[in-house]
Amino acid sequence: MKSFWAEDFQVHCRIRPNNVVKTKGSFRKKLFLMVLLLALGVTAGCGGHTGERDGSDDVRTRVSGSLHISGSSSMEKLVNMLAEGFMEEYPGVSVSVQFTGSGAGIQALTEGSADIGISSRYLKDAEKEAGAAENIIGLDGMAVCVDSDNPVTGLTKAQLADIYTGRLRNWSQLGGKDVPIVVIGREAGSGTRSAFEKLLQLEEKCAYGNELDSTGAVAARIAVTPGAVGYVSFDVMNHTALGGIVPLTLDGVEPTAENVYSGSYLLYRPFVMATRGELSEQNQLVQLWFAYVYGEEGRRAAEAVGLVPATALSR
Repeated sequence: MKSFWAEDFQVHCRIRPNNVVKTKGSFRKKLFLMVLLLALGVTAGCGGHTGERDGSDDVRTRVSGSLHISGSSSMEKLVNMLAEGFMEEYPGVSVSVQFTGSGAGIQALTEGSADIGISSRYLKDAEKEAGAAENIIGLDGMAVCVDSDNPVTGLTKAQLADIYTGRLRNWSQLGGKDVPIVVIGREAGSGTRSAFEKLLQLEEKCAYGNELDSTGAVAARIAVTPGAVGYVSFDVMNHTALGGIVPLTLDGVEPTAENVYSGSYLLYRPFVMATRGELSEQNQLVQLWFAYVYGEEGRRAAEAVGLVPATALSR
């Protein structure tokens, strides 16, 4: 996978017959970020950020302030990892994060109570019109999971749609046991739910048996509910300590980051860190945050939670 500076990397994913990931970037804005880092005395490489001396002061120790981030609960593990690493890199900086959901996070950004709004879906036109700029940091897959006692190992896209619209109601209709299907999903306003329904073209058509307020809660409910089916982020699928859930293949394709990257896996959505205006308009602290996110440390954190990072998406 090719690595490069992706200061304002814009990833446009559309469901096409071959489900290809389409990408484009802005060289001018990437160049701006590189110039900014050089001006600040910060470089990025295989060993991470290195502070260059300016007189007797280290750049890291001279940076101070607070950064407030709000939004998607699906991005919790990733953002917490990034925040912890960033505060170690810049000990004078405090990063606070609230996981309030994608819509609430973007609203907090546009209203001025957050510096960065995190979203697990693309920004809506109204949010962009309110001043939010979409900075995509990578792609996250969504795995459709069942409880571990379910013998069904895979579904087609059509079968999945029929389950979520209520046309299929028993696992025996899919070669499984004579057990009712319990349809589990996220609450209204969730970025994960919005992305899932949009990918399947099921907006406002799903018939949920349970609507839960976090991806972890969905995984927990699946694990203890016979006949349950639900969608969770790769992060939860790969790292949950709950056990009791099994991911299904979709159209014969396994839910892996490699298959998201290749475009062969159906269900994926962007992870967005939105700003008020373009990155070039942000203050030093916000720009340093994005330098960290798009740098080597950010790439490692993204890959650790099963995300396909933006730096891997240029071919």
